[in-house]
Amino acid sequence: MASTHSAEAQTTPVAPDLGNSQLNQALTEGLQRAESKLLNELAQGESFLTDKISHLAKAGGKRFRVMFALLAAQYGTRPTSDDVISAAVVVELTHLATLYHDDVMDEADRRRGAESANARWSNSVAILAGDYLFSVASKLMASLGSETVAHFAEAFQELVTGQMRETVGASEGEDPIEHYMTVIQEKTGVLIASAGFLGSLHGGAPREHVEALQLFGRNMGQVFQIVDDIIDVWSDPEESGKTPGTDLREGVFTLPMLYAMRQDDAIGARLREILVGPVTEDALVDEALDLIRRSHGREKSLEDVEYYRQRAEAELAKLPQNDVTDALRQLMKFSLERLG
Repeated sequence: MASTHSAEAQTTPVAPDLGNSQLNQALTEGLQRAESKLLNELAQGESFLTDKISHLAKAGGKRFRVMFALLAAQYGTRPTSDDVISAAVVVELTHLATLYHDDVMDEADRRRGAESANARWSNSVAILAGDYLFSVASKLMASLGSETVAHFAEAFQELVTGQMRETVGASEGEDPIEHYMTVIQEKTGVLIASAGFLGSLHGGAPREHVEALQLFGRNMGQVFQIVDDIIDVWSDPEESGKTPGTDLREGVFTLPMLYAMRQDDAIGARLREILVGPVTEDALVDEALDLIRRSHGREKSLEDVEYYRQRAEAELAKLPQNDVTDALRQLMKFSLERLG
């Protein structure tokens, strides 16, 4: 029963301090409206359904994609319109749906401090809950017009392609690092890009700003994912809340691991022996983590973080240089500060 209580302990996400009191207030109010709409949409339907489809939403989350959509809307003439809120909720619903499916594929038993849906009920229930969330998102999309529907059809296609690409793995002769970069672009970057696109579109922003925000989101997604990869190996569990080596145990080869395995030395050779799939023995996890930490994996990954940060910054340069653009830079900074 403890996990049930954890899942119900939802509070409205708090906007980070973006250095501007008016913007902070607008973002906080937008987050409250989006959270209310999200939970209201998930409260509709049969009683045996609603507890399951709202499980992860009530377990919390930063609502980063919602936040980005709300900020992107600030470049338009209708930054607080109902359509902006609906667009932000569409992106969040899609993100939540992918989490249900990811937990089944990863056989995860925890998500956001609560029992995962597949562990609490079953794989079938978790898959169906994710599917239902896609239908809720689709219903909202229909009210936003054909351009939104067409955009999301492409985004969803890319998202599934990324999941399939990761599941199938790199093909014979394909560079594993290029394969991984494509996967995280398709799995992570695409929805953050959609948040920028849809938020600014429905906020009434000029087309050139919509496109810049979409590309900014793609590159910011790359930065966030690579930072997460680094944290998985080098974080202090007390500070990050993550147990180092989680990706190793799940058989997910992240960027620092791939760079370490590529090394033409004893570190690379031993890692290639160990990392042939999920690593379940504690001693092997510890050995692999030690090898990766002694490798060039962090340094090489940080070079990629800087590459995508600069690409994101190039898109920000196309936007009005105002408090909102400064706030987007601040969001990037928050991500990098997580590295310690």
